Amino acid sequence: MTKKPNAQSEIESVEKQMTSFEDSVKSITLDNVKSVNQVDLEPQTKIAQADKEKMKDVYLKPKRTFPSREKFNERFRDEYNAQKEYVEFIAENEEIKGEAIDFCVKKWPGVPVHEWVVPVNKPVWAPKYVKERIEECGYTVYTTSTTPNNEDQNGIYYGQMVATERRSRLTAREVSKRKNISMGYYR
Repeated sequence: MTKKPNAQSEIESVEKQMTSFEDSVKSITLDNVKSVNQVDLEPQTKIAQADKEKMKDVYLKPKRTFPSREKFNERFRDEYNAQKEYVEFIAENEEIKGEAIDFCVKKWPGVPVHEWVVPVNKPVWAPKYVKERIEECGYTVYTTSTTPNNEDQNGIYYGQMVATERRSRLTAREVSKRKNISMGYYR
């Protein structure tokens, strides 16, 4: 005659599993996620310095602007002035190769919302805050751990969530101003 587990022991087992799962979720903190290795991707666009010098400079401006009803906070004036300076970079879309990047930015109170469309795989000039916003776009890859998370009379349970790597969806690489001069000896 086999012994059937009673309902109370089943409930206790499930409660133990749930608390174990909740503890594993609570253990995932922003510090743990930020400490995960960033995956470095090879640039899609490689432009020779000679070709770069022949290209026309492309300066971007917002596609649309939505006004703000807030008053600008003057404490942010120095940061705002530094961030609105134009920088040259090459934007790349790592998820959908070749598709332009379309997004809105409002970084400071009192500043209008700007919609930007940034072409990819070619050098462009845009404000520094646009470049930084593109660089922020990424995600963290989570997997379940292979070490046992919980063990009870019904078996061993696996499945603690672990952040394994950080990937960029979009990248904005600064265009190098250096010239490569070879001092090699040719025969």
